This record gives sequence, C-alpha cells and structure tokens, in this order.
Amino acid sequence: MALSNIPKTVTIFGGSGFLGRHLVRILAKRGYRIRVAVRRPDLAFHLQPLGNLGQISLVQANLRYRQSVDAAVAGSDYVINCVGLLHQSGRNTFDAVQEFGARAVAEAARAAGAKLTHVSAIGADADSASAYGRTKGKAEQAVLAIMPDAVIMRPSVMFGPEDDFYNKFGAMAARFPFLPLVGGGMTRFQPVSVDDVAEAIALAVDGKVEGGKIYELGGAEVKTFKEILEDILRITCRERRLVSIPFFAASVIGKLNALVPFVKPMITADQVTLLKKDNVVSEAAIREGRTLEGLGIRPSLAAAVLPAYLVRYRPAGQFTRSGSEA
Repeated sequence: MALSNIPKTVTIFGGSGFLGRHLVRILAKRGYRIRVAVRRPDLAFHLQPLGNLGQISLVQANLRYRQSVDAAVAGSDYVINCVGLLHQSGRNTFDAVQEFGARAVAEAARAAGAKLTHVSAIGADADSASAYGRTKGKAEQAVLAIMPDAVIMRPSVMFGPEDDFYNKFGAMAARFPFLPLVGGGMTRFQPVSVDDVAEAIALAVDGKVEGGKIYELGGAEVKTFKEILEDILRITCRERRLVSIPFFAASVIGKLNALVPFVKPMITADQVTLLKKDNVVSEAAIREGRTLEGLGIRPSLAAAVLPAYLVRYRPAGQFTRSGSEA
C-alpha cells in the first residue's frame, strides 16, 4: 500500500463514553485507524465490532497522568478529547480532568505534530460561578494557547440512546409520582443529537472545519426545562406532577446528595448553578456560522429520535398504547 493511502491514526480520549462510541463508529466507517484511550481498556471491548479487524485498538490512559497521555498520543495524526465530568468523585475532580487533563492532551498533541479537536460544552466560561463551567472555560483557553489551530466544539445537552439526561428523567418518571422543576423549569436548552455532534467532529478530522475557532452545536429546537419534562412524560405515557423547586432548595438537596457515599447523585449543587443560565447557541455563533448549520449539518429533531429509546420507561414498554395513563 502506498504511504499516501494509509488511513490516518486518530486517538480518541474518552472514546468509550456516550459521545465517544458514536464518534468511533462514524470515524471507522470513514476508514480511519482508531486508537481509543481510556482508563479501563478491559471495559471498552464493545467498541471493536464497530470497525474492521484491527482497525480499532484500545490503550490505557488517564488524563491525570501525563506519561500515559503522551504514550497514547505518540504516532497519531489527529487527537480528539471527549473526556468530561458531570460530577466530581475522588481524585477525578473538574480541575484535574477537565482543565489539567485538557492541557496535557493539547501539549501531547503538539509534541506529536497532530491536529486536535477538544470537546467542551455550551456554558464554558473561565469566570463561571460553576466549577464545571469554569474548568471547561479554562480548558478552552489553555488548548488554544497551546494549539492555536485547534478546533473547539461546544455541544448543548446531547440526546441519544445512552444519554444521561432524557434517560435520567425517564427513569424518574417511571419511579416517582412527580418530577422536579428546578428554578421553575424556565432554563432554556437546545438539545442536540449525539450523532450530529459526532459528525461535526468527524468533519474536523476530515480537514473540513476551520481551526482556531469555537463552534457551538445546538439542535433544531430551543425548549425550556419544563417543556422537555413534558415531552418525556408524553412519550413515556406517564402522568406525573411537575413540582417547582427554587434554586436555593435544589442547591441544598444537591449538597446533601453529595454526602451519600458510593451513590451517583441525581443532581449536584454545581449543576443547579449551571441551570441558572440558558444552554443555547449564542447569536454571535449563529451570525458567524460557528454552528451545525454553518458546518452543513441539518440538526436532527429530538421528537424523531426520543421515542425509540424512551419507550422502555412506559408502563408496559412497547406494548403501551400512546396516550394511556400510568
């Protein structure tokens, strides 16, 4: 095989996660050789059938340990950092993973002569009152300082079969008599398909996205938190009360949740802080074409995707008639 015909080697940090697995599938179809860098390669074997024999390899890496990051990146043509935390646990803090880790990946990519896409989030702001938003913002600054031609992708909340948003509230609707409307449920979101986000990143790997810019990826519709919960209840055929909880009370609940050891919190005080600001694409990004549409991607409608996997939360699953009562 001629050297020019050898597929690029793409290293994906966090490739076994929600976004990562969809990205692995899309890049494998494009013919890239993929190196998935994860803390536990033994828990990522489910990714290998997404490509041809030998196309997808698994390597051990931890963003808190620079040597493992350098080893994972060595020989790569392109590097993607999908690693992010929804809540802190033990040594996996926002500072260690989202800021220090992002800096380590960028420095390793620069040393290897590789291109880089860093996955951030709408709401990233170095001055944010939220530790999540603040470390995401500082990570963006560090990445662009180290690699000025890096591509930054900021998705809104993502939906897809394995998401941790719609599935969380679908499960709550199946178990509890009410759903919480934090802050009255007026926070606005722009839910985006995980496949659309993965396609945008794949375009960057293809060399079709201009570097040195921050792209904001939102879906086809903007909805309030209340409207999203109403959609979930309609799709899951559940009748549940929507109970408004003030931000202060929700923050106290989040702090109490954090005191329970070995249990994944339903909500944290930091997430409550994030809910005080809308999570939508900015007017500047729309005007400058730093969006899915600007990249030539038509955003998927959530209504066309959600029923396929939220059906599991209906009273009788797929056998529940639409509009039946819980």
